[in-house]
Amino acid sequence: MDRECALLLPGVCAVLAGSGSSLPDDTSLEKLLDWFTGITEAGGSLLEACPCLLKLISTVVHNSASDPGVLSFALRLTGLLAATEESFKTIQEHSVLNEVFNLQHWQEAGLWEDPCLRIGWIQGLRSMLQHPKALSFFVQSEFIDPLLQLQTDTSLFIAAAANQMLAHILLFFQPVPPAGCKGVDKKEKGDGMTPSSADYTAVVKSISGYLQESLVPKESKNVRQSLQTLKLLALLLAQAGPPLRDKLLQTVGDSLEELVTAGSSELTLPLMDVILSACSSSGTDERITRLLSSMLNINKPADLIHAAAAFLRRGHHDTVHTARAVRILLLPLDIMTGQTLLGTISTADEHQFSVVEQLKSKSSCISMICVCLSNTPQITLTPPDVLPCLPVSIVTAVLSLLKICSGNSPSSSTGCSEVSRNVIGSGKVQKCALEALTTLTSSPGAKERISEVFTVLIQYLENPDSDPTVLHKSYQALLKWTSVCTDFSFITDQLRHDLVEVVKKRVCDMRWEVKDSTVEFLGHLAGVCDSIKAAAEERDASEALLGGCSTTPLLREALQDSESYVRASAISALAKTLTHRWQQGATLTEEEPEIVSRLLEILSQDSEGFPRRAVVQYFISWYSSHSPPSSSSSSSSLLMQSVRSVLSQGRADLDWEVKVHTLVLAELLLDEAFSGHPGYKKGSDSHHASPHAYGVVSEQAYTLHTHTATHTEGAESDLAVVVEQGVVSVLLSGLVDCDRPVALKACRLLITLRETVCPLSLGALDASAAMATVSCELPGCGWGREIIKILKMKKSDQAKEEDIADQRGLNGAEEGGDSVCVSVCEVLRSLGLDERMEVLTQSSDHIHNSPLSLLQDILTASATHTKPGEEVIVDCY
Repeated sequence: MDRECALLLPGVCAVLAGSGSSLPDDTSLEKLLDWFTGITEAGGSLLEACPCLLKLISTVVHNSASDPGVLSFALRLTGLLAATEESFKTIQEHSVLNEVFNLQHWQEAGLWEDPCLRIGWIQGLRSMLQHPKALSFFVQSEFIDPLLQLQTDTSLFIAAAANQMLAHILLFFQPVPPAGCKGVDKKEKGDGMTPSSADYTAVVKSISGYLQESLVPKESKNVRQSLQTLKLLALLLAQAGPPLRDKLLQTVGDSLEELVTAGSSELTLPLMDVILSACSSSGTDERITRLLSSMLNINKPADLIHAAAAFLRRGHHDTVHTARAVRILLLPLDIMTGQTLLGTISTADEHQFSVVEQLKSKSSCISMICVCLSNTPQITLTPPDVLPCLPVSIVTAVLSLLKICSGNSPSSSTGCSEVSRNVIGSGKVQKCALEALTTLTSSPGAKERISEVFTVLIQYLENPDSDPTVLHKSYQALLKWTSVCTDFSFITDQLRHDLVEVVKKRVCDMRWEVKDSTVEFLGHLAGVCDSIKAAAEERDASEALLGGCSTTPLLREALQDSESYVRASAISALAKTLTHRWQQGATLTEEEPEIVSRLLEILSQDSEGFPRRAVVQYFISWYSSHSPPSSSSSSSSLLMQSVRSVLSQGRADLDWEVKVHTLVLAELLLDEAFSGHPGYKKGSDSHHASPHAYGVVSEQAYTLHTHTATHTEGAESDLAVVVEQGVVSVLLSGLVDCDRPVALKACRLLITLRETVCPLSLGALDASAAMATVSCELPGCGWGREIIKILKMKKSDQAKEEDIADQRGLNGAEEGGDSVCVSVCEVLRSLGLDERMEVLTQSSDHIHNSPLSLLQDILTASATHTKPGEEVIVDCY
């Protein structure tokens, strides 16, 4: 423990023990416990380092006026201190354990009703139960019955904590630790601690008896108790070793059978969890297999569907039960759509009548169909001998369901009309069906239905009743199916015309969400088409889908939209649409200069951050995709002119993400200028795209088209170029930015530049002398003044013989006068970049997010209690 903390801790203990009241920051006690836990886990002894803690605990538990939060803290702290045998013995000698965990004391004091105390009691015991002596204390104190009662506490947090505690006792102290079981920490995997067999046997007997008695609810009001018991049993069976697992199954087997027979809908899923946990751990136990078969033959259709879905989710490879679960989940789709998914009529499922009756209720129908749809992708990937139909038939059924939902089902449909009308216009079913269709592209034979898929999806896009989310999912499905398509011969002129018209209509929709989805779709479609063209040059996918219709005018119009999300999406889509032209080095079109002008206007004037970020990333994408510039290239000329403007505006933006993206653009310019220079480390921290939704570049690192010539000579001219482009100004302004991510990236790039153009090795002195002639201008206000201040301080500290700049010039700049010209190399060497990087990397957490700060805050807060009316600001981390 830090010496300063050790000196402050007795005072903090006195504050907590003396007042017994809560602190202004109610998380302070949690943070104290976190700190103490860290010390304990690191192998430190809290009792040796902080003997005052025992006195604190004893004082608090005897003070009837203590705040419940402070009492709970004392209970948990006691458990933490007693987690090792040596400390447990010391605490027991001071009679603290009996005082702290004495249940009768808390009940008589009227404090047990407070949930803070109950949760503290459970968590304190849980922390302590890490060795056999603690288990003996637990058993002798007869704590097992109160803990079992807390399992059904009115507070869900307390009930869950009690469940975890009961599982911990059985699993941690089981004689043979489970080999490779999940969810058991390292301590539980073999510390070599063997508890008294009598103690452990007593615990197992009590908990097993409780499980047996409480599994089957005697009355409806006891269902909650059964639910909690099933959760505990599932937790135990998933992690228990063979002796304990077999003992539990032997004890609760009859109760489980009774529960399965009772068929309580509220208990279907937790009961299924128990059975599947038992299947996973016990292999082919006949009794468990029989229970599983019973669960997959429940008479209640809704419960049957959920049980089958739960089975598939667990990924068991039992062919018989998997085939049964698949048939159950396909049955509602078979009934609804009239598709033959389960074979002929003569082999119809035995539950068909009851399922049809259940589907006649609209709420039950929608719920069951959605469960079935969410499992269809997994069903189609099951082995052929398990499926009762071809995978492509399931795709057809989903398409039929989509038609029914939109009211476009053909009159010849053989589905049950009384059931089908329940899903017409159901947005929930439409969304689930579209999600299923999107993931069914990988199903065997799915591409046979691609023409019908496109037809249905375009109909959904045309439907005036489709809500924004349904339209968005329709676009997603269309993109996914386009990405797997290798032959577009199925696209008829009518389909192509319909898609073009619906896109034109939706991009002008009254709802901004629809416009946003449409614009995003156009951008993503350009990306999908590019990847298809790369794989199969003989077919132009964009022309196949849109018939050569240019989407650029639509996207240009969207740049004027009143909604910032739409503007940002339009910028992103334009970048993806134009990427292929940039890579080919195509000449400028008439509209590109107008687009650039509008983008620069957005960067300088837009009040929202999303569009401004997208603008900078547009130019990042353009610069990283453009072919090597030439003096005759109008596209390159416009790009370089624009980049200068973007750098100038981006560095002064109020949004920190815009400034970070501007630094990424500056880094690309550095990479191109110095890529052939010895010692230049390209990609100091990788140019990865921003994770936010409006990034215009893929998640892959940018591929920069650099010059083929090397720059081993004349690096000073390259430095002069990046200075002229405004790169150095961007980096220096970023260095003194108040946003840490901006300053950190700028500092990294400046160090990279310094190591490249201002090497300190003796062999590089000539190069350094040449570089010293390259200068940059520091403005006399704003970031320039901040840089000048740093330079003056550095000069003063190091008492340099050579001036960085004329002293009068520096003073004038500091007072808001004229700008100052300084040597780039001298600035880079004098800014203390390495020290600054260390501070930026460390962040401010090392000052504020610390135990010392926490202790100081608690003491400060307590001092204000003696000065009423005086406010205290607690800055606890």
